[in-house]
Amino acid sequence: MRLDVVTLFPEYLEPLHLSLVGKARARGQLGVHVHDLRQWAYDKHHTVDDTPYGGGPGMVMKTEPWGEALDEVIATGYEHGAAEPVLVVPTPSGRPFTQELAVALSARPWLIFTPARYEGIDRRVTEEYAARLPVCEVSIGDYVLAGGEAAVLVITEAVARLLPGVLGNAESHRDDSFAPGAMANLLEGPVYTKPPAWRGRGIPEVLLSGHHGRIARWRRDEALRRTAAHRPELIERCEATAFDKKDRETLSILGWAPGPDGRFWLRPPAVEE
Repeated sequence: MRLDVVTLFPEYLEPLHLSLVGKARARGQLGVHVHDLRQWAYDKHHTVDDTPYGGGPGMVMKTEPWGEALDEVIATGYEHGAAEPVLVVPTPSGRPFTQELAVALSARPWLIFTPARYEGIDRRVTEEYAARLPVCEVSIGDYVLAGGEAAVLVITEAVARLLPGVLGNAESHRDDSFAPGAMANLLEGPVYTKPPAWRGRGIPEVLLSGHHGRIARWRRDEALRRTAAHRPELIERCEATAFDKKDRETLSILGWAPGPDGRFWLRPPAVEE
């Protein structure tokens, strides 16, 4: 996979030399190219922003530097044999970044990130490149950052770990929260390691049993409990077929009941007379 990032702050992307992403780069599994947007701003002040049409506070990033930067980055990638890129635009107004989207992006050979500053990039830039190639406007959460570079780091971490050979164990992400399949709408339950006792706290006996079936059931139940406690809306959106008989029993104990369409909803607490 090839990644290009066009940014006002190249040094912000230094963490991409570290940890799993850094190791993937060293092994040649991931090529990362960081570009300083001001290289394409030609006035003496290297200006990349201007006041917004219609008035209002803040500044808007200009079309010209972004257009020239993206044209050159795309041309250079094609010259080196890269396949069609996806333009990834981090923005609070984009679609939510999910594990499902991370999986989809991990299947693409080339991603180009455009982290913005100020009030964002002139909308015409996104429209221009959407006419040429796939564009993914994506939000990492319902909040606003000072710039999109932190979002680039988040998205890259989530995507890169899914590339073949990046994780030491290819099965490591199978039981992750939100992983496609049985965990698609569930949070991963608690995990434990040695020592078996710490400060008077032990670990669940089932994890010492060696009984793989019981352990798998315990982990599934814990995932249901944690999801019900922290993200109940995830259970509500699940299809009825997502839960087996044992799942239904656990959800019933937790106060959930199937509705007419088979989906589960949280029973209201009983009211004392």
